[in-house]
Parts: sequence; C-alpha cells; structure tokens
Amino acid sequence: MAYTVRQLARLAGISPRTIRYYDEIGLLKPARVSASGYRLYGQAEVDRFQQILFYRELGVELKKIKRLITAPSFDELAALREHRAKLLAKRRHVDLLIANVEKTIALKEGKITMTDQEKFEAFKQKMIAENEEKYGAEARAKYGDEAVNRSNEILKNMTVEQYEEWQRLGAEVLQTLKAAMATGDPSGDLAQKTADLHRQWLSFAWGHYNKEAHAGLARMYVADPRFTAYYDDQVQPGAAQFLCDAILIYTGQKQ
Repeated sequence: MAYTVRQLARLAGISPRTIRYYDEIGLLKPARVSASGYRLYGQAEVDRFQQILFYRELGVELKKIKRLITAPSFDELAALREHRAKLLAKRRHVDLLIANVEKTIALKEGKITMTDQEKFEAFKQKMIAENEEKYGAEARAKYGDEAVNRSNEILKNMTVEQYEEWQRLGAEVLQTLKAAMATGDPSGDLAQKTADLHRQWLSFAWGHYNKEAHAGLARMYVADPRFTAYYDDQVQPGAAQFLCDAILIYTGQKQ
C-alpha cells in the first residue's frame, strides 16, 4: 500500500508538516512522487519512519538519526532491540518515580515513615542509568566493572547532604573553569583551583582518589566527543582541553 503525506501523518499521529520537513532534510524521502505531485510512501518508508519516531522518542537529534539510519552498517533488527532495551530502562525509571510519589503521599497521610535518602532514590537512579547509557561501556572498559559498580553504589547511598555537596562542587568546577580560561594559563592559580575542585568532586563518586586515574579521565574529556561537548557546551569552546591541561599539570602527568 502507498500512503500520501496526509495518510501517513494520520497513521502515525503527527502533522503532515513534519513529514514534509523530514523529506526536505533527506531523513525520510518518499518512494516516488505521483504524476499529480503527491509524495507516496511504501512499506520500506513506513518502517523507516517507525525507526525515526523510536529514536525521537528516546531524544536523539535528527542529524544523528539521519547518520545512524543511512549508515551502510545499519541493522534494523539490532536497532529495534536497542530501542526495546532503552525503553524498558525508561519504564523502570518511571516506575521508580511513581513508587516514590506513592510513598511520599503515604508519608504525608501519616501512613508510613520515609528517610530523606529514600525521597531522592529515584532521581539518583535516573542519573546512574543515564551515565551508564552514555559512558558506561567506555568507563567499564577503562576502569573495570568493579570500580564502576562501586561508584554507582556510592552515589545511590549518598545522604542528602553529601549529594547536595557533590552537586555544588560540580557547579563550582564549571564556574571556576570559566574564570580560569579567561587567564589563558592552565598552570595558573585559578586553573589549579579548578583541578583541585574537580578532584574533590571525583572523590565523592569514586570513594577514593588516584592521580593516574584522574589524569586518564582528563584525557578522555578530550578524546571522547561526548565529554568534550559537555564541557564546551556548559562553559565555552575549548573548555574540555583547558580542563584536561590543568588536571595533567595538577597530577604531574603533563608531558
């Protein structure tokens, strides 16, 4: 069966304008255009559109979706299995939040008691899940399962005060990094203060400190585009490289 833009839009529950836009950017081209000028979409395009919507539901940007599904190595079945795994993880997180809300309602009604740690458990679980999805494979390959699992356990068991201090340190790292970059000197006082704040922030999650591991992580900030993008977007372009240089000087690993 061939679908027009309007028919496909009605089938998927989205606007025809979205489908036309996907055509314009080369994300979802029609199978053919009729003599009267109508875009027509066949079964292959319907399946591709489904994949696009799965990726969009998971928050993937359009440029990345296009890169993924047009790659010669794209495996539709493997992609579907990955979608399923991610959606199940998302559902587990929603279930945790619902359970947390229900417990909080019961607490307010005087039916149960609830520790401060329990109040924030679902949010910390979300952070752990997101970190695992983005960086888990690389972190486990570099530091081992035991180290990553220990770090996740430390985060889950943080008290409210510890969690707030950890968050505060993370924000201070970014603020101080921006000020240090204005000096242009990764060996300067502000840059070295940034590196020390970063050490304190890491120590919360790691439960210990190792300067070689600290230096290795700094190098990953430059080598891995996802880490680079995080610091460059949060502070300014070049922030990841500047932080890496400052940490390597701080740890004595600068060559």
